[in-house]
Amino acid sequence: MSGPSLLYSRVGGYSIAYRAAGDGPPLILLHGFLCDSRCWLAQLSGLADQFTVLAWDAPGAGLSSVPPETFTVTDWAEALAGFLNDVGVGRAHVLGLSWGGMLAQEFFRLYPSRVDRLVLADTYAGWKGSLSAEMVETRRARCYRDALRPANEVVAEWVPVEFFSNASVDLTAEMAAVVADFHPLGFRLMTKALADTDTSDVLPTITVPTLLAWGEGDLRSPLSVAHQFLGAIPDSKLAVIPKAGHMSNMENSAEFNATVRSFLVNA
Repeated sequence: MSGPSLLYSRVGGYSIAYRAAGDGPPLILLHGFLCDSRCWLAQLSGLADQFTVLAWDAPGAGLSSVPPETFTVTDWAEALAGFLNDVGVGRAHVLGLSWGGMLAQEFFRLYPSRVDRLVLADTYAGWKGSLSAEMVETRRARCYRDALRPANEVVAEWVPVEFFSNASVDLTAEMAAVVADFHPLGFRLMTKALADTDTSDVLPTITVPTLLAWGEGDLRSPLSVAHQFLGAIPDSKLAVIPKAGHMSNMENSAEFNATVRSFLVNA
């Protein structure tokens, strides 16, 4: 995998790696756990003709610094605000997928004036806010265990079953390369944030136009969660991405990009 070269920002003592492409209104891409900015390569190339696309490696992922064990979703949201300040972005479109979608909700809660339009893809109101208590604890236990396992074992169990509905060989290899580089502490902290967070009360306060983009075959965050968001966010609409699972932006990038572009331009 290649794509735009990595750049670096310094925020509050953390080194933040990120990729940037294009020129136009800023569009911020927030990845999920076990991921980093490489999961957005199709958006960095496919949307750069109309937007300044910025994809960070969140602290604890990719080539960014690993945060302390006390880090919470609020700390990530504040780090994101600092990152945007450092790269000269005030108000932006924000697109968060999975864990990144939860982060986008927390960022809106803290900094609503900095969000122009919001895209929430294959995400949750935290696991706590979208899944049963039993499922939350099952997922927490599995992820805590996997954070301590060898990377090859984690890759074998998570790719492609957890992320895709019918991944090609090339896509499976692309995702495997990303997952193999996971940070054990970052994985555990992101898991804890998902398991302990309930952003249900944030959803009705989201006043900006919001697109819910969901893979039709998403097994990790099923369409029932998308409908939870649709019923709670006043100015929201749902777009189901065909032939895609949890990582809908990668598995059907053409449809995903077209859907996002249409929403951002026409909302």
